[in-house]
Amino acid sequence: MDFEDKDTELEEQADAQEPEEEQEDVCFVCRRPASKAGKMMNLTDDIHICPECMQRMLDMMGGGNVDFSKVDFTRMPNISMINLSDLQNMIPRRQRVKKKAPEQEEQKGPEKELDIRSIPAPHRIKASLDEYVVGQERAKKVISVAVYNHYKRVAAGADADGIEIEKSNMLMIGPTGCGKTYLVKTLARLLDVPLAIADATSLTEAGYIGDDIESVLSKLLAAADNDVEKAERGIVFIDEIDKLAKKKNTTQRDVSGESVQQGLLKLLEGAEIEVPVGANSKNAMVPLETINTKNILFICGGAFPDLEDIIKERLNEQSSIGFRADLKDKYDKEKNLISRVTVEDLRNFGMIPEFIGRLPIIYTLDALSEDMMVRILTEPKNAILKQYQKLLALDEVKLEFTDDALRAIAKKAMEKDTGARALRAIIEEFMLDIMYEIPKDDNIGQVTITGDYIEQRGGPLITLRGVPALEMQG
Repeated sequence: MDFEDKDTELEEQADAQEPEEEQEDVCFVCRRPASKAGKMMNLTDDIHICPECMQRMLDMMGGGNVDFSKVDFTRMPNISMINLSDLQNMIPRRQRVKKKAPEQEEQKGPEKELDIRSIPAPHRIKASLDEYVVGQERAKKVISVAVYNHYKRVAAGADADGIEIEKSNMLMIGPTGCGKTYLVKTLARLLDVPLAIADATSLTEAGYIGDDIESVLSKLLAAADNDVEKAERGIVFIDEIDKLAKKKNTTQRDVSGESVQQGLLKLLEGAEIEVPVGANSKNAMVPLETINTKNILFICGGAFPDLEDIIKERLNEQSSIGFRADLKDKYDKEKNLISRVTVEDLRNFGMIPEFIGRLPIIYTLDALSEDMMVRILTEPKNAILKQYQKLLALDEVKLEFTDDALRAIAKKAMEKDTGARALRAIIEEFMLDIMYEIPKDDNIGQVTITGDYIEQRGGPLITLRGVPALEMQG
């Protein structure tokens, strides 16, 4: 038995284990599920065709209108011209999708499944984020309140008084490596909700090479195990949103900038979107599911390079010549100047007003300082140093870092100007020789990383079991 036959057998066993009432057949031609296309005609166990597509086929063969309930497809004239075995080889794997709940249950389901009392309060959400994310106090407070209000809105639904709470989509702005993506990942893990992280740089207008805008929801549906109701209460984080800024002084069609912003408007506000299941774009070979984005929380993030220059230009508009006049370089050395951002600055950057209007919560993340770098190395639950200490602990070796070593690592990371991402690259460089040499000698009991080793003025201190510490020669 070859690998393909084995895979097919395993998939058939998986399909057999899933309850039949939770699945529905998909038309081989138009890719619509049975809930939309109607009762399917089964040509084989794996090939199903909806009445509309079958009628088209009969019209092409001159068959006219036919009552499909009385048709015996095994004796249908001209059916011999279709090689069903060839069609079966063309079928993508797993042609069934999870059946969506009826409309009556769908209207009542989400409100009763999500209990307001089960939603953690903002201070509890922030306390959990504090265990993993260093600093960014205001950003953690804003995102905690926004998420709490969002899921209260989902749980409450539309009351009898007609008051419906609007969505609280967010736009987070911060320099590279300050923790935007990590903050969202940690949040989704704490709330135990489906999370999809999409990259805006791959999105293009429909009809062009690249991912369609609906692919953002395809990732969310996949994260929810193709459960539509679960996906409709998830979180979508669109990273690198600043790359969608309008192109300036160009005569070409902006298919990956302003056009994508316009295409995202209906997703952000809330609409019924047809989403391809397991694919990045709609085509004839993938089934489609309808997702309502009304209760999906969208968080957009980006570094927005050169935005600080736009802010400086706005702040310096009142500069003049003479005594008591503001200097042109007044804001050049100001840290976290990006925190002064306004909607006007984002429009000048290239974001269209309609897009910004659908992201009512705009907040910034602070650039990392040297002290924050030192804290990132040691304080979070899964800090970088704790990861390396665990790696060496598997070899029964204790790893320690002196205070001057931590400060030297943070100083080198600040020079790279890539945020917290630089910390791991620096530690990986200095730990390479240690990780290579330690498995050679079972007598090594402890390794101490010093500031001199980081500054390349000496080696790490090696402590043998029962022997005073020695300096390792690099």
